[in-house]
Amino acid sequence: MENMLTALSDWIVAASDAVCGYPEFFLLIGGGLFLFIFSGAVSIRRLPWALRALRDKQATDQGKQSGQISSVQALLSAIAATVGMGNIAGVAIALSIGGPGTVFWMWVSALVGMSTKFFEGSLSIMYKGKDSAGEVQGGPMYIITKGLGEKWKPLAVAFSIFGLVGTLCFMQANQLVESVTTVFTTPMGIENTLTLRFVMGLVMVAIVGAVILGGIKRIALFASRIVPVMVILYLIMVLVIMAINYKAIPGVFGQIFEGAFSMEAGFGAFAYVALTGARRAAFVNEAGVGTASMMHGASKNNDAIREGLIAMLGPAIDSGLVCTLTSIPIIIAGNYVGLTDPKGLYVALGAWGQLLPGIGHLLLMTIVFFFAFSTMFSYSYYGQKCTNYLFGAHNVKWYNYYYLAMIVVAAMIPLKVMVSIMDLAFALMALCTMFTIIALSPRVKKLMKPYFEKKQG
Repeated sequence: MENMLTALSDWIVAASDAVCGYPEFFLLIGGGLFLFIFSGAVSIRRLPWALRALRDKQATDQGKQSGQISSVQALLSAIAATVGMGNIAGVAIALSIGGPGTVFWMWVSALVGMSTKFFEGSLSIMYKGKDSAGEVQGGPMYIITKGLGEKWKPLAVAFSIFGLVGTLCFMQANQLVESVTTVFTTPMGIENTLTLRFVMGLVMVAIVGAVILGGIKRIALFASRIVPVMVILYLIMVLVIMAINYKAIPGVFGQIFEGAFSMEAGFGAFAYVALTGARRAAFVNEAGVGTASMMHGASKNNDAIREGLIAMLGPAIDSGLVCTLTSIPIIIAGNYVGLTDPKGLYVALGAWGQLLPGIGHLLLMTIVFFFAFSTMFSYSYYGQKCTNYLFGAHNVKWYNYYYLAMIVVAAMIPLKVMVSIMDLAFALMALCTMFTIIALSPRVKKLMKPYFEKKQG
């Protein structure tokens, strides 16, 4: 029996590594590149319109339109989900593997992801549905059934099943516990026991439960307060490091651009750096996975193109701004060079500790807390939406209890197999979503011309 379980575990890990490698990368980046071209480079040409849409009074309105939250709250809640451990640990690993040039290709991936998010956000408004309680809902499951037709309902069901697994926060909960034990409890002489991890799991449950049991409105309220604070705080902290090390800044950006286009090691090395950076950003911003459309589908907005413009700002913030903020101190410190098996969070903590002795690692841990909990808050909503679609609105409460219980489990157990299962589920969510977005993209484009003509007029 034990041999069978070991073999099954090995198969799951191997399948995840195979599907979540280049196949998922080409699905997200290749599909996003198509949408970028098909939309006429919407993420570049229409960025000023997106910023204006964000300032529009209707974007913050919580009036009588169908939905639960405002467009700005939807954006901030989606960012709360995507800005997480990947923005710190993932960027550090990408730098260790591909060098500073990967950062440039993160920027390119962000532009591509913005185009995908534009179509996601627009479709989430065009094809809203109603749950068993009569509440207006959005997301890939409703886009599929309302946009592609009821005959495609098995695809919507498949997405929801994958979503129940893919949106569990095993990684965030486990890495948060690992961070606390590494930075605080172990140096204090407190042994890292199963009991300690269980207690920390219960503390996380108390914090997360206080938010998610209040539903989407409470999640959106916390996200609208937490996200601006955590991003601005992170920006200020990195600016302080840049000010202290101002002589190194030109060299940092020089390394980024030189590494991005260096052909010294041949075309293969160049392609590897590009793929590493773009792949990391694609996984961070979740463009094309379908999570963002679940959040934007809850907004009180009936203008599909305006919602799409607001949605596309997400990758600009998480894959563009936040990933860049993470990379600068690490490149300055240079402690990522030569690592064969890098642990991303430890690389980032080491860089901050090196540049701000005595307090740097503590400051970064503050950001880690913000990032991890904000992700756990928003991810719970995605699981609720999938439960709602599959089992009805009256059963959503049971998912919440299940989600909270899994946080305690994640705090206590080794995660390699569970993370592989979650990654595989995420890849399958992306397959359902990208197919649907590309199939329905002509309908979005049809609405773009009159919208922009009206705004220009």
